[in-house]
Amino acid sequence: MDVRRRVGLNVKRYRRAKGWSQEGLAFEAKLHRTYVSGVERGVRNPTVTVLEGIAVALGVPSSKLLDELEEPRSSA
Repeated sequence: MDVRRRVGLNVKRYRRAKGWSQEGLAFEAKLHRTYVSGVERGVRNPTVTVLEGIAVALGVPSSKLLDELEEPRSSA
């Protein structure tokens, strides 16, 4: 899986676990909502400084944003 997609899925997972909207996370991380959206969609390539800010806002270690996720398997 592409690292940007992996980071985006992790950000989305932790954000939803906190019950936050993208706007709420953006406020806490001092980012624009559209930037957070781009990160979650895997179209933005955030710097390590931005990733750290997102991780701090979410209350997770920044390394958790890089963790591998198991992609759902399609039942064909």
